[in-house]
Amino acid sequence: MVASAESATTPATAQSGVPSGAPSAGSASDTAVLERLRAGDEATFVDLVRRWSPSMLRLAKNFVGSTASAEDAVQDTWLAVLNGIDRFEGRSTLRTWTFTILVNRAKSRGVREHRTVVAPASGDDEDGPSVNPDRFRGPDGAYPGHWTSSGAPQPWHQPESRAVARETLSLVERALETLPERQRVVVTLRDVQGLSSEEVCQILQVSAGNQRLLLHRGRSTLRAVLEDYYRS
Repeated sequence: MVASAESATTPATAQSGVPSGAPSAGSASDTAVLERLRAGDEATFVDLVRRWSPSMLRLAKNFVGSTASAEDAVQDTWLAVLNGIDRFEGRSTLRTWTFTILVNRAKSRGVREHRTVVAPASGDDEDGPSVNPDRFRGPDGAYPGHWTSSGAPQPWHQPESRAVARETLSLVERALETLPERQRVVVTLRDVQGLSSEEVCQILQVSAGNQRLLLHRGRSTLRAVLEDYYRS
């Protein structure tokens, strides 16, 4: 278990989850947390589990077929963290390392469930325009390439009540489910869980350019859904 946990982020292994150029953790708080975990500080570990598990569960659900499988993947990850913390070399932040283990655990479960996690690039992901061309003026107009009156982006109003805010959140969550899997994972990591682009590239082993493209396309789809909602 110890070896498998660290191998998730060790470039020299076949199971590497982080590119060889992964940055050092570098954070004083990260170092302090690592020291407490290695000293067996139960309160520190419980606090991490409490704060990170909801995000980890949300991410794991992208890779497996059921909530129960996602919960098992999260539990397996925390066990791997406990068993592997002494061998963690700090090539990435503690959070990146933990989430990389999670992705590897969830991917393995997903394969067993005959699911594809971060699939190869497909037409749904990367081909075609991010925004419907019908929203732009044609070449014969006064302002070719500019927005049409009906196609211009609509302002996003602040929800007027908690009920509307919950409805909007529910709308976004449903829209996320419709995204191609790679886009959904990237948007979830960046916009739902607040990870940096560097962390996402390390966790998913994608290039910075590919990460930006997937994020842009996913956000474009979500924005279109919200525009239609506020326009109605």
